Amino acid sequence: SKTEYLECKFSAESSKEEVGRVVKLGSQAIAQRDIFKYLGLGQGGRNGGLHQESCVTRKCQKLKGKYYRAVVRPSMLYGAECWPVKKSHVQRMKVAETRMLRWMCGFTRLDKIRNEVIREKVGVASADEKLREARLRWFGHVRRRSPDAPVRSCERLEVVGASRGRGRPKKYWGEVIRHDMTSMWISEDMALDRRVWRSNIRVVG
Repeated sequence: SKTEYLECKFSAESSKEEVGRVVKLGSQAIAQRDIFKYLGLGQGGRNGGLHQESCVTRKCQKLKGKYYRAVVRPSMLYGAECWPVKKSHVQRMKVAETRMLRWMCGFTRLDKIRNEVIREKVGVASADEKLREARLRWFGHVRRRSPDAPVRSCERLEVVGASRGRGRPKKYWGEVIRHDMTSMWISEDMALDRRVWRSNIRVVG
């Protein structure tokens, strides 16, 4: 059988308890592995983290970028379609992403390599561009729904009796969307044609 399982050593105590333990499927023993390969990189069970191979410089940089786009970024941007993000949020996301990409490529800030060069090596677009793409993709999906759809009624939802606190009003999703469309020179009417809308908002990488 080709079936294998990954042993995750989260603590020394759990590792001692599992010494000599055999996992079986029926009467057949299942092979145990400490590391498994995914997109050419080692995914380890040690503390649930990535294996050391992820930052070895001899590995193909484009393959590392593919791994990042398939595994890491979806977790970072989960639910980003509805985030009314501020500039501070975007900046934190970009900093975190850049640090991960530098680590994967084996570079540090002391190497004085520009972020754009690293992104080109791994083929990964900037976090703010992917955030904008996710928001506009969801906006287009909402606009193509019928006016009677529940998701469209949320656009016109007003909370009765709610009072706003002192200070500047909080940034809301519609404001972010309008800014995105202005920066990309697109209009709401274009969202009705799915193919045209996707081709205009798509970000490679």
